[in-house]
Amino acid sequence: MGRGESASAAQQTTDVRLDKWLWAARFFKSRSLASEAVAGGHVHVEGSRAKAARPVRIGEQIVVTTGRFERTVIVRALSDVRRGAPEAALLYEETAESRDKREKLAAELKAEKLAFQPGAGRPGKRDRRALQRLRGR
Repeated sequence: MGRGESASAAQQTTDVRLDKWLWAARFFKSRSLASEAVAGGHVHVEGSRAKAARPVRIGEQIVVTTGRFERTVIVRALSDVRRGAPEAALLYEETAESRDKREKLAAELKAEKLAFQPGAGRPGKRDRRALQRLRGR
């Protein structure tokens, strides 16, 4: 498929591996990272763990966990070619419940980060001796 062809040609693909689809949909930066996530149990298709070579079908529900975030998406189109983010977003539809949960967690993490007050830095000689007395050394 050449550069000038549209994404609709890529969407005509019948069988696409799960790891390749996750990479094309831009959930992971590389296919190897997508394969590792699938093998590590961070990707569930229709509620059960899947293998990287499993073919993806339109209409299936996929749960992708990356870090502390979990996304539940429904496959809308198939592609084994990685394109720009606007085109990749057309490959899936995130459920409203998943989006709300993810945004809530992001807000909590941001508030947690803002609430953290770093200390004055490394302890000085006097502080270090006070810590040693406290620890009983």
